[in-house]
Amino acid sequence: MAGHADPPEGTPEGVPGGGDDEYRSVVFDESFVRAARIQEFSAQERMGGMSRAVRTRRPLGRAGAGRQALVLVLLIALAFGTAIYLGIRHPYRPTAPPDVDPLRITLVPLTPQGPVPVAAAGRLFAADDVARYQVGAEGITLPQISATDHFSQSQVLQALTTAKEYLVASSVEQAALTGGDVRAVRELLNPGQLDQFDRSLARPADDGQYAATGWLVRFDPARIALADPGVRVRGTMTVSEQGADGLQIFTDHTMVYAVRAIGTGPGQASLFTVRRQLKLYFDRADLGNRQVQVQQAAVEAGPLTCAGDPAGYFRPLLAGQSVSSGAGVDPYDHGKPVTSVCGLLRTGPSPSPSRR
Repeated sequence: MAGHADPPEGTPEGVPGGGDDEYRSVVFDESFVRAARIQEFSAQERMGGMSRAVRTRRPLGRAGAGRQALVLVLLIALAFGTAIYLGIRHPYRPTAPPDVDPLRITLVPLTPQGPVPVAAAGRLFAADDVARYQVGAEGITLPQISATDHFSQSQVLQALTTAKEYLVASSVEQAALTGGDVRAVRELLNPGQLDQFDRSLARPADDGQYAATGWLVRFDPARIALADPGVRVRGTMTVSEQGADGLQIFTDHTMVYAVRAIGTGPGQASLFTVRRQLKLYFDRADLGNRQVQVQQAAVEAGPLTCAGDPAGYFRPLLAGQSVSSGAGVDPYDHGKPVTSVCGLLRTGPSPSPSRR
């Protein structure tokens, strides 16, 4: 009777003790297999001939390695070419700046009627015309906000907020006024206007398109300093729809600056007044990107000389200076449009008398 280790039919193959045990000592490792000489019979040999025509397959030599390297290089080049092509054709690749209307600029220098008043900045700002103005961004107030036919209340608010940011960056912040740092202004512009903006600063011209002072208020830093950093501001903002795809904001503000010549003391200040009428446009992409298209800028500024060039910088007539004058223009009167080529700055504001 067979035991538990010996079945009646014997030990099965493929298990310990089976028929394959005699081959257990034979190990075909990878090096043995790769070194084996591979031969294949020819057709004639397979038909029963006595000669054994044999073609030996040899391992790859230097020529084969070179071909492999060439193929690898071609594959890498193909992969890079495909990546570049897909990058060019990628639907989310940034597109070229959109076509937008260029800014149209009107500059009106205002000449004084007599010598420019001189006093400390505090006394000049206490004059009746300026005393009612608020300081800096507080003077740029938003109108009542409501939805339009095609834009929600939040979208209208976004347009007004961006418009205020542009006004503050371009006419209140000292970085642009006297330091020449215009990044805050540039970042708010629609990309389609950046070329015009950059050219206006690099090569300003009073030609209706490329005046730097149409984009922002800035003084010649080699000659002018602010006698008081607090710009006095007052004005209005109104909103209207321009079809189903755009909002237009019209701004009309007067800014008053206390300036002095470089190297003079605080008591040698004078006022410089700028009235800016801006027409700002926002499409739906501008609202999402917090950017603005500046379509029109009408600027009255003085005291200046009519013979000067205000396109690059404002170079005010300072304390005690005067020029011959013509017809008067009042930058404090928002009831009249900005149309003059050169005008006369209305007398005042005059410094308030000192209190004892």
